[in-house]
Amino acid sequence: MPLSLLLAGVVTGWWLWFFVRRDRHPEPAWLLARTFAWGMFAWLVAAAFEASLGRLLNSDLPLALLLVALLTATIEEVSKFVAASTATTEPSFDEPMDGLVYAVTAALGFALVENLTYVLGFGSHAGNWHALVATLAHALFSAPQGYALGGKFWTGERGWRVRGLTMSVLLHFVFNSLLTSHPSLWQLAALALVVLLMMLLAGRFYLQFEETARQLGTRPQRVPDSPRR
Repeated sequence: MPLSLLLAGVVTGWWLWFFVRRDRHPEPAWLLARTFAWGMFAWLVAAAFEASLGRLLNSDLPLALLLVALLTATIEEVSKFVAASTATTEPSFDEPMDGLVYAVTAALGFALVENLTYVLGFGSHAGNWHALVATLAHALFSAPQGYALGGKFWTGERGWRVRGLTMSVLLHFVFNSLLTSHPSLWQLAALALVVLLMMLLAGRFYLQFEETARQLGTRPQRVPDSPRR
């Protein structure tokens, strides 16, 4: 079990490095750490709300399983979105790419706590598989949120946050719906397509933000930020 707990931490750290390293203007370590911690806390909030959903699974409501999948996706994505939003009022949040960086950072904090609970609650085997699959999934679910948070730097249309959050919820809902206890071959194929779609979507957002950063060029030198007391 200690190795499984270590694996959960290593996988989370690797994906955090993978996404954050693409930022042309690196964010303050303290703000990344704070956003990560808010993501961890977001899991506790989501888990508290999700604890009451078990009753639906035992109810006679039609499509109860799909309803639980939708509510779970909504609760978790809203929790992660609120965690990521804590960084948007900081002076360091000053370019579109930052929305994606902090959305992914909060999502990975969320995923780390979830992975640890899987290891402790279901054992090493289940925890290892969950860490390998769900960690990336949570980061990819948050890609539309990152685009939405960075939307305040765009001109023209509004409503970025609503659309970004809605897309994250839909991706998460489809992912959850396909993860049944005994998935069929077509469900696994559909799940693979959903993951591929999320990867392409995240890649598109990254490329668009990088292009914007190149167009902006070198930004004025800012005064180093310090944590608020």
